[in-house]
Amino acid sequence: MNKREKRNKEIKKAVALSYKEDFNAPKVVAKGKGEIAEKIVEVGKKENIEIYKDEELIDELISLELHEEIPPELYEAVAEIILFVYRLDKEKGE
Repeated sequence: MNKREKRNKEIKKAVALSYKEDFNAPKVVAKGKGEIAEKIVEVGKKENIEIYKDEELIDELISLELHEEIPPELYEAVAEIILFVYRLDKEKGE
């Protein structure tokens, strides 16, 4: 692996999703790589938002536009994340 491949592999990626009752599906509300990704994660942690890591899913989500709803083929994967977060919140009594 050359230096460029190694550097690209180390670049962090992050996507923040939001879902409200009037949405048809969750929407991308923030996305980025590198320092922007680190900032997204930092803000999420400050706001006590659970961070879920999925290397395969992140590549699909980061290709979406800001404020774009996730496509139907990602519904199941994102539903699993929502269930994961719901269970964590329930364990915490939230």
